[in-house]
Amino acid sequence: MAQTIALSAGLAWASGLRLYLVVFLAGALSHLGYLHLPSTLDVLQNPLVIGVAGVMAFAELIADKVPAFDSVWDGFQTFIRIPAGALLAAFALGEVDPAWMVAAGLIGGTITAGTHFAKAGSRLAINTSPEPFSNWIASFGEEGMVLAGLWAMLASPLVFLGLLAVFLLLAGFVLYKLWGLLGRLLRRV
Repeated sequence: MAQTIALSAGLAWASGLRLYLVVFLAGALSHLGYLHLPSTLDVLQNPLVIGVAGVMAFAELIADKVPAFDSVWDGFQTFIRIPAGALLAAFALGEVDPAWMVAAGLIGGTITAGTHFAKAGSRLAINTSPEPFSNWIASFGEEGMVLAGLWAMLASPLVFLGLLAVFLLLAGFVLYKLWGLLGRLLRRV
């Protein structure tokens, strides 16, 4: 049960950072036999899905390194990452009562949204710096977090769930601070 919950929450969390990388890795690892996904996520193993996700992951890798454009990319991805993360979380439960799938989708969408908005808000703040290196460090850090998070999710689901709880608390704090910063900026204008 812990592994199923970790898979559901992990796919949702990682989708908020790098959706296409998550779909690519889950599909490729499952296709190669290194990851067992429930039958409801069998479509991720399709070579077409793996190929498209790989191309999009590469495009996101490039887009995320360009200051200011990365924020435009994140703005557009708001409408893709959150519903996709909710769907991945729901379908990660496998063949269960539809009420459980809807509940997992709601929780997964919330996790994806929190992760996405913390990432996008942080990147907006980082983009105020005139040098590009902080942007690159943040981008590579996000990719590293996704890879390490997915590894932890598979290797030790309970440890991953504990780390996810800490991350979500930190993301909530970051969102609270960013909201306050935005309010101060609007009052100045």
